[in-house]
Amino acid sequence: MRLAKQIARANRLYHAEDAPEISDAEYDALVRRNAELEAAFPHLIRADSPSALVGHEVAASPLGKVAHEVRMMSLDNAFTDEEVGEFVARVRRFLALGDDAEVAMTAEDKIDGLSCSLRYENGKLVRAATRGDGQVGEDVTANVAHIADIPQELRWGQHHPPTPSSEEEGEQFALFKAPSSLEEGVGGGGPTEQPPEVLEIRGEVYMAKSDFLALNAAQEAKGDKLFANPRNAAAGSLRQKDASVTAARPLRFLAHGWGAASDVPAASQYEMMQKIARWGVPVSPLLVRCTSTADLLAHYRSIGQQRPNLPYDIDGVVYKVDRLDWQERLGFVAKAPRWGMAHKFPAERAETTLEAIDIQVGRTGKLTPVGRLKPVLVGGVTVTNVTLHNRDEIGRLGLRVGDRIVLQRAGDVIPQVVENLTREEPRDPYHFPDHCPECASEAVAEEGEVDVRCTAGLICPAQRVERLKHFVGRPALDIEGLGEKTIVEFYQLGWLNSPADIFRLRKRRSDIVGREGWKDKSVDNLLAAIEAKRSPDAARLLFGLGIRHIGAVTARDLLKRFVTLPALRAVAEATHSSPDGGGGPAQLVEGHPPADGLPPRSGEEAIAELLSIDGVGPVVVEALADFFHEPHNVAVWEDLLSEVSPPDYIVETKASAVAGKIVVFTGKLETMSRDEAKAQAEALGARAAGSVSAKTGLVVAGPGAGTKLKQAAALGIEVIDEAAWAEIVKNAG
Repeated sequence: MRLAKQIARANRLYHAEDAPEISDAEYDALVRRNAELEAAFPHLIRADSPSALVGHEVAASPLGKVAHEVRMMSLDNAFTDEEVGEFVARVRRFLALGDDAEVAMTAEDKIDGLSCSLRYENGKLVRAATRGDGQVGEDVTANVAHIADIPQELRWGQHHPPTPSSEEEGEQFALFKAPSSLEEGVGGGGPTEQPPEVLEIRGEVYMAKSDFLALNAAQEAKGDKLFANPRNAAAGSLRQKDASVTAARPLRFLAHGWGAASDVPAASQYEMMQKIARWGVPVSPLLVRCTSTADLLAHYRSIGQQRPNLPYDIDGVVYKVDRLDWQERLGFVAKAPRWGMAHKFPAERAETTLEAIDIQVGRTGKLTPVGRLKPVLVGGVTVTNVTLHNRDEIGRLGLRVGDRIVLQRAGDVIPQVVENLTREEPRDPYHFPDHCPECASEAVAEEGEVDVRCTAGLICPAQRVERLKHFVGRPALDIEGLGEKTIVEFYQLGWLNSPADIFRLRKRRSDIVGREGWKDKSVDNLLAAIEAKRSPDAARLLFGLGIRHIGAVTARDLLKRFVTLPALRAVAEATHSSPDGGGGPAQLVEGHPPADGLPPRSGEEAIAELLSIDGVGPVVVEALADFFHEPHNVAVWEDLLSEVSPPDYIVETKASAVAGKIVVFTGKLETMSRDEAKAQAEALGARAAGSVSAKTGLVVAGPGAGTKLKQAAALGIEVIDEAAWAEIVKNAG
């Protein structure tokens, strides 16, 4: 769907270029819409889903790159009280806690700033870096030296509370009143111990509202470009090549957590944040510790009421499980911790006119309608475009060009249309196209789907270019220097028509040199970046091919099981020998032997093997089978593998007694939840399965184990209890 591309573009403009086209609320609305669609239609999850991505890769920049020792994650969002309650309930379920067990959490305002990590060694600041894509950020050490809130050396022995940037800011904080049932915010006095030898303090660089207004007034007086909002001003000010520019800008900093640390001298989030404040780094004065969901929501509402009076912009409240040992057990999902959540503030609305409906063709051929609007100000941001999602959404709202509509920005992101105010007015209905606007091929919706897609595949110029852009993008091969503009240029010249053509560009060096913007050094840099991907990560390569429903996570799950791409191809091809896939004995493409060198599988065996992988369902199996059943796709696949040689996909795990085994958990688990047990098995190099078979290597049985325990005994499979499993986990290297 077009949402993935829109979110990717918004991430690039927001995180890498500090030039957002949409507001935070609009962006959240896009992400929210994407999450809702993926939850409602898991079989439609796209290969380029942004749900597993954090921020954006560091673009070409005069600032150096810094690899984060501990990944800087983002947070999942909640928008309703019910979602907050479900978040707390999920924590209880994962940790196998009773309903009466206290689950304490911290709650603090979510500042709308630029994430930054400060690395202190022996109490001295040695490096500062932006978040970037969570793994690699930009080195801004020289720039943060000019931010008064960020000490060059931590202090200890006596608490020094953070000071307001102005008398006005102090008065604004004084207006805030937390619910009486909550513990006081961070700021108690008293001595504190020396900080750890290594400590990365993480937080937000921001600009106060009053400072932002003064900066824009000065910009206007000089005839310079105005900043869109305080966050944009802060990001642009911090990411300056010339640190003197940063020094002239009134930037501030508030810490909200930590990354790498040689020691964490606290048992809770709240206690550790108090220590950070006592070491001289400002922490939000609105940070409190709550012991119930009701307290979390009360604090959320209190902050929401005081939001207009706070000295800086916020877009919600962040909740974190307080106990650090529980945080460690909860761990992470694709891009966010299970132990944290951002509770966003409600959406803002505005009315405007729908002036046109344009159709954009995406990488998979989907026709996405985009509404062009009469510009309207929503929450301080001018909105000119809105996604209309698909044909059914246009029909549901009865949209036509000229209608008056209501827009909603949920959590400060790209807006969505929530109401058509003039749908009853007599006017010709909008007719969704039945042919692709790019290549004039027929456009249809598959049975059971709402999306209309161009049927031309790689023949369609829009799809070909988009697929190439996806292939070289950050989640896929991540080829630096081969951006959208270059791909379009080389495609129009006839040099790029398939992924394999990228690796043949070295033969066109003399043709590229001398073209506008291309000199010897830039061409050599591009070709070197391409050559560096001759042995790509197999999962990234698989994801880069853009097979429908094969996202980055699914690609990794498939390769964890099959290790090599030929082995995956073999099992995918074998699925067509099933009654559902065509019947008859196992069919081998063009009579070749199985690609993985193993005996032929029946279709039923191949399908069962794929379905045994967590996260792989019938839709993914069908997508793989269809991809390798199409001769054109096989030709693209073989052409590409003639140019690249991905190594076997080996996942680094802890050395353990169960590495490589299939583990089945049965019965009641008393010290952990089933999800936690599966996560532990994967971390030990094992694979958790839901049923016992001859391939099962170990069964962990708790009280109440029944049929599976009997099956294990009949097959002679080793059975242990939960305590023995805990010892295996403890002794893993």
